[in-house]
Amino acid sequence: MDKRRLKYGNNFRLKSYLWEICLQFMGVDTVKRFDRIVAILIQLQSKKVVKAQELAERFQVSLRTIYRDIRTLESCGVPILGEAGLGYTIMEGYRLPPIMFTREEAGSFIAAEKLMQGFSDKSLGSHHESAMFKVKSVLRGREKDWITALESQIVIDPAQVLFNKDVPNALEVLFESIAEKRQVYLRYASLREEAPTDREIEPVGIFNENNYWYVLGYCHKRADYRQFRTDRILRIRHTQRKFTREHGSLDDYRYKAPESAKTKVRILVHSSIARYIRGGSARYGFVSEQKRGKQIEMTFMSRDIENEFPRWYLMFGDYAQILEPTRLKERVLALLKKTESKLMS
Repeated sequence: MDKRRLKYGNNFRLKSYLWEICLQFMGVDTVKRFDRIVAILIQLQSKKVVKAQELAERFQVSLRTIYRDIRTLESCGVPILGEAGLGYTIMEGYRLPPIMFTREEAGSFIAAEKLMQGFSDKSLGSHHESAMFKVKSVLRGREKDWITALESQIVIDPAQVLFNKDVPNALEVLFESIAEKRQVYLRYASLREEAPTDREIEPVGIFNENNYWYVLGYCHKRADYRQFRTDRILRIRHTQRKFTREHGSLDDYRYKAPESAKTKVRILVHSSIARYIRGGSARYGFVSEQKRGKQIEMTFMSRDIENEFPRWYLMFGDYAQILEPTRLKERVLALLKKTESKLMS
């Protein structure tokens, strides 16, 4: 074992070497278990700390099985540190070269690359492109041929403009802000305000919804949590100011407005269109639905019946009817009249 103990920085093929050593300690085991042990080692190298429960859920095995697999890796010379209640980590400085990718894994890179090209800003997209060159460099010849055959045949074209062309690094700045817990400055053009405003925010998280990117954060100007659409960010930059408070997860704040600030909305939608709007209905406070003959009655608790909900409703209004509240009907009519006057002028 002394001659074969894993050394920091050794240049060898992980899979064949680990297979050879593990056989000495555990006998001839199943390929399934071997592949799981290799996958566990890769996951341990991908994060600072990995919990046993996380591994058990990923591989759909018991905690006892995970503990046994960890002991096998330790017996093979992998320096794993474990602390009760925290998880496992690999000793600092220990790294092994990556194992080769399967053809299917290599193919998945193309989908990821095309998505990054279409749905990320210029700065983040360039970082991903650089990373992809490194990934492709370790592929075997047949996997490279597989990727080459797919690259020119896959196109992803977003329906909307996702980022202001004058702010090519919005996502990169926001990612760094979240990781470093530093405030960012925004020059933001809100739909509800006549002129752009200056904001300093503490970003909590970033999400993509209804084909747009949003950042949710604590806004010092409003002294509350707000969300900002990335295509309306006119300028963005780092600041040296640290976060002033501890923030929860993104899910803690999305759609969490107090019930008193919401308005109950009921609409009748023709069944032929209902399935097309269900996907985005959660954003507008969807609660429940009930079939009414050829129509579907949908109930919402809306945060905004002045702008957000009525503008969404107009997308399919010719297939729907507002049951309540009256204020929503009035607002939709006002928007239609304003649109008509613009068309007639």
